Amino acid sequence: MSVQPVLPLSGYAGWRFLERTMERQREVHDQSQQVRKDVAYFAEKIGTVRTAEDLVSDYRLLKVALGAFGLEEAIDGKALIRKVLTDGSGDKGALANRLSDKRWLALTKTFGFEGGGAGTTAEGFADRIAAQYRARSFESAVGELDGNMGLALTLDREMATLAAGDTSETAKWYSVLGSTSMRAVFDGAFGLPKAFAALDLDRQLEVYRNKAEAMFGSNSVSQFADADVRDKLIKTFLIRAELGTSVSSSPGQIALTLLGG
Repeated sequence: MSVQPVLPLSGYAGWRFLERTMERQREVHDQSQQVRKDVAYFAEKIGTVRTAEDLVSDYRLLKVALGAFGLEEAIDGKALIRKVLTDGSGDKGALANRLSDKRWLALTKTFGFEGGGAGTTAEGFADRIAAQYRARSFESAVGELDGNMGLALTLDREMATLAAGDTSETAKWYSVLGSTSMRAVFDGAFGLPKAFAALDLDRQLEVYRNKAEAMFGSNSVSQFADADVRDKLIKTFLIRAELGTSVSSSPGQIALTLLGG
C-alpha cells in the first residue's frame, strides 16, 4: 500500500512545512510497501530488457521506467512509447526530438534502445532509475494532495540540476520552456496568462529573461543553482497561486507581494 504525504497547510506556509519534514516524509514514502515492491521488481528484471518491445510489454517495468521521468500518465499509450524508444535520439527527425516535452528525450537517451543498444546493461542502471522513481513518486503523491506544491517540488529538483549544468544560458532557458512542470512555476511566478505559451518561442525567451532580470536581478538560469533564489521563485509562485493572480506585475508589485507573504 502507498503512504500519503502529510500537508496540513497550503501555499508557501505549506511549502515551508514540507521542507522541514521532507527527509522523514521521503523516508516513510520510500519504505512503503508499493514503492518497495515496484523497485525490487525493476531491479530483478530490467537487466533482461534489450529492446523497446521488452520494456513496453512488461507493465510493471514500464510503470517504474515512465515514473522515473514523470511520464506515468502516458503508460497506456504504448504505441507512442514504443515509437519514442525505438527512434532514439540520434536523428533530428526522431520523435523524441520533435516532441516539446523533453522528458521523452531524457527517457530514450537513458534507455538507449536505438540501433540495438540498451542502457539497461550499464552498471548501476537499476539503482539510478530506482532513485529517480522514488523521487518522482513522492512528488506525484504530493501533487495529488496539492497540485501547486507538487509543481514546486519538481521545480526545486529539476532546476537545481539544470542550473548547475554546463550548457549555454539560452539552451537552459529553452529547457525550462520545454518542461511542463518548470514552465508552469515560472509562468505562475511571472504572472503570465495561458495565452503566453502561444507566442513565438523566441519571444517567450525574451519575456522570460526580462522577467527574471526584474525579479531576481539577473536573466540567467544558472542563478537558480542557489537554493535561496529557487525559494524566492517558489514563494512568488505559491503566493500568486493563492491570490489567484494571472496578470503580469511590476517589480514593485512583486516586492510588495513577497513582503506581505
